[in-house]
Amino acid sequence: MTSLDSLIVAGLLAVAAAALAYAFIVPLLPEQARAAKRQQAIAGRRPVAERIQAVNRRDQVAKSLKELENKEKKARPSLDLRLTQSGLSITKPQFYAFSGIAAGLSAVTMLLLSGSLLLCLATAFVAGLGLPQWLLAYLRKRRMARFVLELPNAMDVIVRGIKSGLPIGDCLRIIAREAPDPVKTEFRAIVESQAIGLPLPEAAAKLYERMPIPEANFFAIVIGIQSKSGGNLSEALGNLSRVLRDRRRMADKVSAMSMEARASAAIIASLPFAVAILCYLSSPDYISLLWTTQVGQIAIAASGLWMLIGVLVMKRMITFEI
Repeated sequence: MTSLDSLIVAGLLAVAAAALAYAFIVPLLPEQARAAKRQQAIAGRRPVAERIQAVNRRDQVAKSLKELENKEKKARPSLDLRLTQSGLSITKPQFYAFSGIAAGLSAVTMLLLSGSLLLCLATAFVAGLGLPQWLLAYLRKRRMARFVLELPNAMDVIVRGIKSGLPIGDCLRIIAREAPDPVKTEFRAIVESQAIGLPLPEAAAKLYERMPIPEANFFAIVIGIQSKSGGNLSEALGNLSRVLRDRRRMADKVSAMSMEARASAAIIASLPFAVAILCYLSSPDYISLLWTTQVGQIAIAASGLWMLIGVLVMKRMITFEI
């Protein structure tokens, strides 16, 4: 054994000895011992049955929340609901008709340009199924982001109206009349639901069905709790408004902190395409081997697959849920 190996072994033994000493000696120190005794005394004051009941209740709540979360993740909203959430005033047959027209036009265009049946079918598939669904998801996400941005202002309107003596129904009607979309549209649906006899807690709960975001659920929970147990609604909604603004501020901060990673991911993802275009402009015969030979086609397919996996991994790493 060389001197370097001896030093490495000695260092590892020293680290292990220090870890064991920390694990066994620190609990025996006076401050740590007093803290442990205080924790045991506090835990011992509670009856055993009460502690078991608290643990069981906490486990049941955690299990219920987990089941609800899994159910919401598995439940995919219907096409009609997604069209409503995106703000599009079209029906499901109209959406399918537009998708079919887009698929047919793109297929005919690609067939006239390339003459390849395989490219024609691939283009029809992308234009008829992929592109409409992506556009629908984009519009739905953008509308929800606008709702989250304007919801704290709507809460402030309700708080100021209640403090000035207005009933909550009049406050909701003010929002449904003067707030920007999509808050105006969603609160108008709440007012219309009340007009046909639906109680306010149930009308607010249906807001979460149309806007499946935590902020809408928070509002429905506050209204439901206030209607059952009473209390100061203006204070509760004021706290909710502050919480929503803090969540928005935290989301903006996280977005700003991850902007460097996003820019790096965009540069890394676009670099192969930029290099391929430059190589084709400078030496087309050199790079054309990638799509004219079987080995090159396999290399392109494998590289595209690995590149897609890398982009998805980077997107996952820089995406945070607030």
